[in-house]
Amino acid sequence: MRSKDNVLLSIKPEYANEIMDGNKHYEYRKRIFRKPVNTIVMYVTRPVGLITGEFTIKRIMVDTPENIWLKTEAYAGIKKKDFDAYFKGHDKAYAIEMEDVMAYHTPINPFRVWNHFVPPQSFRYI
Repeated sequence: MRSKDNVLLSIKPEYANEIMDGNKHYEYRKRIFRKPVNTIVMYVTRPVGLITGEFTIKRIMVDTPENIWLKTEAYAGIKKKDFDAYFKGHDKAYAIEMEDVMAYHTPINPFRVWNHFVPPQSFRYI
C-alpha cells in the first residue's frame, strides 16, 4: 500500500485564525491533490509568512459550489459573499473537512528552513 503524502497549503491569515479558533472546519479549493494526502501543513500567507500548524484530512467533498455551501455553511468560517467570489465562474468546488487541528507552539519560518522558499500558489507536496 502506498503511503500518503503531506502538503503545504497557503491559507490567508483570517482563515487560519478561524481554523485555529475552531470556527472553520472546511478549507475550500478550486482544485485538489492528485496524490493521496493525509496531513495538511498550514503556511499562513503574508503578512504572517509562517507555518503555524497542521491538520488531518477527515474527508474531501466535491460538488457544485452551491451544494458545497449548503453542506458546509454552519462551519464555513468564511462569509457567503467571499465564498461566492472565490468560486465565481467555477462549476466544481472542493471542501476539505479537517480534524485533529494542531497549532505549533513555535511557528516555523519557512524562509529559514528551505533555501529559496517560494510560498505555494495553492499547495505543494512535502
